[in-house]
Amino acid sequence: MLKNIGKYIFMIELGFKYIQIFKKTFFHPFITLQQAYEQLSADRQAYSVKVLKFLNIKVNVIGELPKEDKMLYVINHRSLLDIIIMEELFSHTKKNGTWIAKQELFDSKIYGKFFEYSGCISVDLDNKRGLLTFFKTIKKVFAKVDNMNLFMFPEGERFSGDGITDFQSGATKIAKANKLQVVPIIIEGKNEMIFKSAPYKEEYIVTVHIGEIISHENIEKEYQTFYHNSIKA
Repeated sequence: MLKNIGKYIFMIELGFKYIQIFKKTFFHPFITLQQAYEQLSADRQAYSVKVLKFLNIKVNVIGELPKEDKMLYVINHRSLLDIIIMEELFSHTKKNGTWIAKQELFDSKIYGKFFEYSGCISVDLDNKRGLLTFFKTIKKVFAKVDNMNLFMFPEGERFSGDGITDFQSGATKIAKANKLQVVPIIIEGKNEMIFKSAPYKEEYIVTVHIGEIISHENIEKEYQTFYHNSIKA
């Protein structure tokens, strides 16, 4: 109980601190969109490194991130820890980009400003006007940010079962509309339980698999193949 209380106090205090850090860049009147995304990416990564250090979780990577940019990264989703794990991984190569997140996350009174000010891009799947705005925003960002990348959970929801649940149509639509190649990522483990059990006395290792670049035509099929090959291996 005390361990969990201390964990949540740490997370809340650090989160509020970084909301203020993000806010300075988010509202900065004199920097370019590329400079803003690069700074916000660096700050999200710094936040994530601190969180994993506190939780005593290490990320073990199988595969390599592509050096190319303007990619769509598709990642399986188990918990909020998934974003933190990926940002720590991106920190090693200073990979610039941002997350696609549901509008309901931005509306949250608890962590809505964290998502907004850290540069995440919201999408309202139930609103045609919202979808149009979303695709216009993506197009604008890629036009003005040379080293931009997008990160998303194509399953849409956190999935607690075994394997991968069905993808929503968003990943294919985004990749196709912006002519993006796709990078499949698999995070092993039941990360909701991993987070609940943290922090650890002994270092806990989470393994992440990075796949070869795939095209947008058969994202779900190729991702499923990569998943089963990686987990069996």
